[in-house]
This record gives sequence, structure tokens and C-alpha cells, in this order.
Amino acid sequence: WEHLFCRDSSPGGQASQSCASVWWRFFLRRWRRFWSAPVTVFLGNVIMYFAFLFLFTYVLLLDFKPPPRGPGVPEIMLYFWVFTLVLEEIRQSFFTDEEMNIIKKFKLYVEDNWNKCDMVAILLFVIGVSCRMAAGTYEAGRTVLAIDFMVFTLRLIHIFAIHKQLGPKIIIVERMMKDVFFFLFFLSVWLIAYGVATQALLHPNDPRIDWVFRRALYRPYLHIFGQIPLEEIDAARMPKINCTDDSSEIVKGVLPPCPNIYANWLVILLLVIFLLVTNVLLLNLLIAMFSYTFQVVQGNTDIFWKFQRYNLIVEYYSRPALAPPFIIISHLSQLFLSLLKRPEPKQEHLEREMPAGLDQRLITWETVQKENYLAKLERQHWESSEERLKSTSSKVQSLLKIIGGYKDQEKRLGSMEAQVRYCGEVLSWMAECFAQSTLKCGKDAPKAPMSLTSSKAESDAEAAQGHQKKEAKKEEREARKEGESKPPVNLGYGANKKFPYIDE
Repeated sequence: WEHLFCRDSSPGGQASQSCASVWWRFFLRRWRRFWSAPVTVFLGNVIMYFAFLFLFTYVLLLDFKPPPRGPGVPEIMLYFWVFTLVLEEIRQSFFTDEEMNIIKKFKLYVEDNWNKCDMVAILLFVIGVSCRMAAGTYEAGRTVLAIDFMVFTLRLIHIFAIHKQLGPKIIIVERMMKDVFFFLFFLSVWLIAYGVATQALLHPNDPRIDWVFRRALYRPYLHIFGQIPLEEIDAARMPKINCTDDSSEIVKGVLPPCPNIYANWLVILLLVIFLLVTNVLLLNLLIAMFSYTFQVVQGNTDIFWKFQRYNLIVEYYSRPALAPPFIIISHLSQLFLSLLKRPEPKQEHLEREMPAGLDQRLITWETVQKENYLAKLERQHWESSEERLKSTSSKVQSLLKIIGGYKDQEKRLGSMEAQVRYCGEVLSWMAECFAQSTLKCGKDAPKAPMSLTSSKAESDAEAAQGHQKKEAKKEEREARKEGESKPPVNLGYGANKKFPYIDE
């Protein structure tokens, strides 16, 4: 920066001249980049296009003189402006950096709908100017140029693609036009059926072709929008006029044709059915199609707008910096430089048509790269700290479940051992009792283990058992004393025994 702003150079010396040249090159480079930026080129083209439409309007309304006096200066300026537009369209279609033949370049150019619109506008302008130059076709030329002005004006819709809200609406309108096109198939069936039937019933004697088409097609179309001339359809409201059924007088225009009222009730019935089908059924079908199209596009508004914006930026990136009509300066400079300089190596862009075999290789490469990318994402996902913590937590939870299962198994095994031990004590007690000469055993039955009862019942049974034990010992001592003095009485096996486990 010090070298750029010449802080260390003395004035008037060689260093100051070198610094000035560096600054001048820097300024020119910045100036060129500014005017060649896509946003600057876009704004310049939009402003000049509005000026072009203003000039076209002025010529068409105020300065469109007949051939002997015209064309005037504004009209000649308009012709030159359109000529520069034609040169730019030729440059876009044929003089591109892509390596392909002229036919492929033209096909690629025609794929864009806006380029088709430009071609139609230029073609209509050429036809209109050709007709305008002759006195006999002057009015035809004015008519064609008026239609051409509409086409050039509709070309303004293209600039709305840069706006995030208005850009997707262009796609919505385009798709709705397709819906209308398919809707017209259904409408034309009912239109032709109703129009031909009413023409045959009301005016069977009118041979004029123009009036036949007007009554058979144009009038039923107006019925859809509410324009129903009942004085021409309903016999009760027809005025009394002088008319004739003679075809020759009708063709000469002497008298109008008389309407046929033989089956007028059928005409009214057909009108009711036609309005019911078109205004209720078909129009609601069209509205439903419009709603579906709007929802589909509106749900992906951001995606559609990004595609539109990308195409617009690519288009204006490749355009010259100057806008029409000054764009001819850029065209002449490019032509002059191409004649003087060697052809520069062309920049390689994305190929639009793959050679034989390269398409499959590209698909294979994309598949491999996709799998590698997904594997990388999966690896990063599992290597993250959160995922490590989650995996560690899940492992700890699984270990806790396993340890808890081991504890439950130990409890169950301890309970089973207590039961087996108790059963062994009971069996040994029974064996001792049967081994004695008397049926009365001299000691109590073994106590049930604590694990065989619940905690609450165990505490209650323990208290009751202690009390019963004391009472049983007292009774046993008293019975022994009485047994020594009195003869033994057979009370039966287990008459004075307590079995807490069995009682429980």
C-alpha cells in the first residue's frame, strides 16, 4: 500500500512515475471490474431497455408517418437500436466459448424461452418494417409493429427473476399457462357442441360464413363471461323486426335472417346446461389446477428463485459491459481485438453433452464420491463428543441391567436354598418323630426361613410365633408333669404342635 500511494517516492523522480503508472493501472482495473460486474451490466440493460420501450411508444403513437414522408429521425434511431439487439442475439447464439458446432449452439440457444421471445419480437419487427415501407401495406405494418410492441413489453417480465418474491411468480404464471392450455381442450368440446347446435336451431337459413363462425364459436365463448343476448335466443324476448328466410337476400344484406323458434325451448335448455358445465364445473376445475400449481411452486420458492438468479447471473456475466445501442462499441472492439491478437485459449466450462462412455464414467465417479462423503459424515457423526457420551451412557445402562439381573438371580438362588434347607429339616423332624415309640414328638418343628415369606407378613408371624412358642413350652412342661402321674392319653399326631410355615 505504501508503494501504491507513493509514500516513499520523491516527486518528479523515476520512482514517482512508476508509482503513478501502478496507480493508473490499479484504477483502470477497478474501473473495468466495476462496469463488467453482472449487477452493473444488469442495471444498465434494464435502464436502456426502458428507454427503448419509450422510444418505441413515441414512434408508434406520434411519429409513424406514411412512406412518402417517413420514416423520421426517431424511427431511424429505433431501427438502429433493434439492429444492435439483433447483433447481441447473434453473439449469444453463435459466438460462445463452448466447443460445439453451429447447429448445437443454435439448439442450445433456442432452449431458453426468453430467447424464443426475442426471436419472435425481432421477426415481427422485421415484418412490420418491411410492410411499413410500402404505401399499400402501411396499415398492415402498423398492426404488426403494435403486436411487436406487446412482445417487447412482455420481455420485461424477465427482469423480475432477480426479486425473491416476484421471481417464483414467473414460474407460477408459466405453469398456469400450461394448465389453461389443457383446460381449453375440455372447453372447446363443449363450446363447439353448444355453438353448432344453437346455430342449427336458431339460424338454419343463414349461409354467411363469417356470421356462422361468430354465432357458433364467438358468441358461446362470450356466454361464459356473462354476455348472454336473450333477445336473440329467447323467443319471448325477441323484438319484431323485418326479416327474411331467403338466402340470397341475407347474403346481399337486404334483410337480416329470421330466427327459427320451432324448438326454442331446446335452445334455452342447451344454454342452461352449457352454463352449468362451463361456469361451474370447468371453471372450478381450472381454479383447482391453479391452486395445486401455486402450492407446488410456493412450497419450493427458495429453490426456484436460486435457480433463476443463477441463470440470470451467468447470462449477464457473459454479456458485454455496455447496453444496447452502445453495445455495438463492445462488438466492434471484440472484433478488432480478435483480428489483431492471437486466439486466446478458451475457458473450459461444464460440458452440456457428454462424449460416448464419459456419461457412465461420470455417474460411477459421482456414486463413489457420494459413498465416500456419506461414510465421512457417518464417521464424523460417531466421533463427535456427544455421540461418544451417548454410546458410553448406553453401554453403562446395559451393564447396569446385566448386574441387576445377576442380583435378582442371586436372590432367587438364596430363596431356593432356604426352601431346600427347610424341607430337609422338616424331613429329619418327621423321621425322628416316627422313630419314637409314641406319636408325640419331644421337640418343635423347624422354623421356616425368612426368605419364604414377605417382609410384612414375616414381621407379624415372628411376633406371633414367639408368643406361641412360650405357650407351647409351658403346656409341654405341664403335660409331662401330668403324664408322669396319669396314664397317657392318645390325643393324636400333632395335636399340640404348631406349624408356622404351614399355618402361614
